[in-house]
Amino acid sequence: MYDWANSAYSTLLITVVFHYFPTLVFPRADSSDKLGEAVYAFGIGGAMFLAAVLSPIVGAVADANRSKHRWLAGTALCGAAATVAMALMPLDHAWLIVTMFVLMGVCFELSLVPYNGLLLEITDERSINLVSALGYALGYAGGSVPLVAAWLIFKYGRQIGLANQTDQYTVCIVMLGLWWGIFSLPSILILRDRGRRPEKCAPLPRAARNAVGEVRNTIINIRRFPILALFLLAFLFYNDGMQTVLTQANALAVDEFHFSIYDLFLLVLMIQLIALPGALLVGKLSDLMGQKPVLLACLAVWSALLVAAAVVNDKTSFWIMGVVLALVMGGTQSVSRAMMGMMTPERHAAEFFGFFNLSGKAASVLGPVQFGLIIYLSDNARWAAVSLLIFFIVGIVLMARIDVVEGRRQAAKRGEGREERGEG
Repeated sequence: MYDWANSAYSTLLITVVFHYFPTLVFPRADSSDKLGEAVYAFGIGGAMFLAAVLSPIVGAVADANRSKHRWLAGTALCGAAATVAMALMPLDHAWLIVTMFVLMGVCFELSLVPYNGLLLEITDERSINLVSALGYALGYAGGSVPLVAAWLIFKYGRQIGLANQTDQYTVCIVMLGLWWGIFSLPSILILRDRGRRPEKCAPLPRAARNAVGEVRNTIINIRRFPILALFLLAFLFYNDGMQTVLTQANALAVDEFHFSIYDLFLLVLMIQLIALPGALLVGKLSDLMGQKPVLLACLAVWSALLVAAAVVNDKTSFWIMGVVLALVMGGTQSVSRAMMGMMTPERHAAEFFGFFNLSGKAASVLGPVQFGLIIYLSDNARWAAVSLLIFFIVGIVLMARIDVVEGRRQAAKRGEGREERGEG
């Protein structure tokens, strides 16, 4: 259900919020004015950076206090509130709107740390691929509903009393925040950490200091899990490219293929609907063929799409590219999350998934900033898109060296050894 809840952020971010910045917050002076699009890209990069710094601390504190569900509640509801606040800010407070935009992004990314950590609380080796894929699939279904609602608001807003664009954008962004907050409640109220909580939880400042020490020790001792460390490094690169494509491809669609906001709604809706069975299909294939071969195949498809972006010139080809992207989008994320879970000691689930987020978000600053800088300086979205190919190439090269079976063995053997020493 949390995938269902937070998917509204993903779908409306790249449609409504993307258009909100250059249309109303930083309105274009002319067709070559890319300030709004650049601020959007830099805002996402800033949120990624802050999330990268905070993710390991949040993960370690959540593990130490057995409070993953509490952190999920705090980050999800705070993000939903920041979204509503951003929508209701007067347009002449542009940089306050940007602040809320960044806070919204930070909360979204941080909420995934305890949420992904809870995956290991409710699954085992036989079910982890299926449950991870089902989460993503449900998210794609959930993200489609507010997307259709937003399309209807823009299409028929004047007939229901939303006379101008400002009102239509405001209602859609408020809807994003309410959808995220309300549908987070089942996960917040039902999911609980397994095991007994400490009798006395450390105050947050002390827990944060202890978490920093834990993070430092984990970094020092990461050589105890060399396969996991290599996976995190590979994920750092290919996830940066993947997330940048997902959040910035709308600029390519609008600038190079002249998509209207209505075209963009339909494109994202199509991707959401195809991504649902795609996530389940890739999850099933990873059970049959193994996680690593399926993940490498998905990354090869992502690379091919970026090459195609440099040469295709018509809308039909771009729609076909959207279909192909949808088939591998959720599967790549789902298999990565399941792979990480298989190589993670259960006792340190939230802490290690904090590093999973750190690995994903630390470099994810680079992709949006690189994209935003190239499009701002060159006024060419194709060049910005093709520049992302380097992230996938490096990710594929590193992923090819990973031995998943050995990674699972290291997690089981050395994770148990660490627990025994801790208890001793």
